[in-house]
Amino acid sequence: MSAPQDSSGTSANIDALLQETRRFPPSSEFAAHANVRDEAVYQRAHDDPEGFWAEAANRLDWFKRWDTVLEWNAPWAKWFVGGQLNASYNCVDRHNATSRRNKAAIIWEGEPGDTRVLTYHDLYREVNNFAAVLLDLGIKKGDRVAFYMPMIPELAIGMLACARIGAPHTVIFGGFSAEALRDRINDSQAKLCVTADGGWRRGNIVPLKDTTDTAVADAPTIEHVLVIQRVGPDIRQVNMKEGRDVWYHEAVSRESRRLVDPEPVDSEHPLYIMYTSGTTGKPKGQLHTTGGYLTGVSLTHEWIFDLKEEDVYWCTADIGWVTGHSYIVYGPLANGASVVMYEGAPDYPDKDRFWALIEKYAITILYTAPTSIRTFMRWGDEYPAKHDLSSLRLMGTVGEPINPEAWMWYQEHIGGGGKCPIVDTWWQTETGMIMITPLPGIVATKPGSATRPFPGVEATVLDDGGNPVPNNTGGNLVIARPWPAMSRSIWGDPDRYVATYWSKYPGLYLTGDGARRDDDGYFWLLGRVDDVLNVSGHRIGTMEVESALVSHPAVAEAAVIGATDPVTGQAIVAFVTPRGGYTPNDALTAELKEHVVRGIGALARPKRIYYTMELPKTRSAKIMRRLLRDIAEGRVLGDTTTLLDPTIVSQIKEQYESSEG
Repeated sequence: MSAPQDSSGTSANIDALLQETRRFPPSSEFAAHANVRDEAVYQRAHDDPEGFWAEAANRLDWFKRWDTVLEWNAPWAKWFVGGQLNASYNCVDRHNATSRRNKAAIIWEGEPGDTRVLTYHDLYREVNNFAAVLLDLGIKKGDRVAFYMPMIPELAIGMLACARIGAPHTVIFGGFSAEALRDRINDSQAKLCVTADGGWRRGNIVPLKDTTDTAVADAPTIEHVLVIQRVGPDIRQVNMKEGRDVWYHEAVSRESRRLVDPEPVDSEHPLYIMYTSGTTGKPKGQLHTTGGYLTGVSLTHEWIFDLKEEDVYWCTADIGWVTGHSYIVYGPLANGASVVMYEGAPDYPDKDRFWALIEKYAITILYTAPTSIRTFMRWGDEYPAKHDLSSLRLMGTVGEPINPEAWMWYQEHIGGGGKCPIVDTWWQTETGMIMITPLPGIVATKPGSATRPFPGVEATVLDDGGNPVPNNTGGNLVIARPWPAMSRSIWGDPDRYVATYWSKYPGLYLTGDGARRDDDGYFWLLGRVDDVLNVSGHRIGTMEVESALVSHPAVAEAAVIGATDPVTGQAIVAFVTPRGGYTPNDALTAELKEHVVRGIGALARPKRIYYTMELPKTRSAKIMRRLLRDIAEGRVLGDTTTLLDPTIVSQIKEQYESSEG
């Protein structure tokens, strides 16, 4: 999942080199009980998309039914026009009024091992309490609220409380710097910032309140800071500014506890703003509204993950990213699911923490990132082998394109040797919902392919002139029809929204990703168009070269870039993380180069290979190839504030410069 850059653009077709012939149809047992069993759903949605999405919207509870399904004045969309609903009501109240009131809604575990389980009735009570506190702090319908929080239940509760009163929220990931937090608060003009005294990460305290204090010192719209007590005063004392800062546990213990009626809001009322990075340095605030978004995320969650009433579902993302918004909070809770939340790192106190959680809670559905899977591969098969993972019945991936060999490892070592279908999903912050994915009961999967567009989604691959490219040829991935969960604009900057996503192909959404479609109509993501390698007149997607490298038993993870070359235009430079037991040396380098040639051809032979124990990744697990290009070209490094570990870049830079020197 990725976001397009400001579009001046893209260029010609992309050579497709990777050939993958393995195919895994759904088992007859899984298909017999799947939520979607009829292939005709694709044709029905294609023939009558508005009727299809109206049927999906009927799954929600509306206070007032819509008058018009879609008003489309490209690129401006309005879905379910005239309808009124409330996201909090759909995620909480309607379940509390049924037998689900005693069903687990959130199953939470903190990194130190503390646990909480909130039933839907507990969630109803807590959301009402939080909404009452918001009202007491002067938050009204339309006011923006910023969250800078650890992965604790109060984050989801607070988001739902904002939705309850019609106050759009913006969640800023709890690892971002004070500068990044300040910029997002100021852009959204938030009146309230909700934070915590701290959070746990690899046994250390993340000083969230201290960072918040630095940020809001230059955020004039902030009137109050609401502080959740997570770690407690015995572990960490924080400063509370009189008149501005409020302890949540004190505010909620007063007379504020009461029921707050959910505010009926227009279908197009803003639900949240989610910030993505931009090439200009100013973050882009993607605006998502209520009715269409909730329709899209609830339907995709139920169909793609084949959700059953008894499932225990775990998406390992942080709620600070759109994945967490759509597939931890709004989609699953609208569907009445039991959702697992985990606060900490996957390798604390040891590298089997994820597998221990699956065993402990008998998790049935797992949704995680390809970069995480490749890290698990590097750590070793012995960690998942320690645990009983037999409760799993379906697994998903989200993030960058998944390499076929990582897909196969996931299936073999986590999915019981093929017992679990794998749904590889492609989508973006801008799309709000999953766009390309298998429906596990009817679509045969291919390792490395996200397979087919979700019903009602029309995707295509175009050249620069706007012409469809032939099968098995790469080009620009484009969405050709509006969909209900789509971002409506960039907050405060509609011109940038048009220029970034809609100017290259008027009326069509430019994703910024390269893709090819095979003879079965399956889509293969080739990576960011900005990252495409230009070698001797050929354009090669990063995903294919990286997949060829990862298919070697010595390689856990790889990132490739194009570095300026006087002969070929660009030379392929690879940064490789070896698996345990393999020692980087000249012989291995030569072997890896030949392995790529055997896999996808001489054109893709890396000119240079560098070894590193880690790759530079954002906190949402995306590899920052842009920084690797900066290193290779000798440029000043770009923004590193979103990196999980900024020191990795300096280590790679030092190694690169010493080897080049």
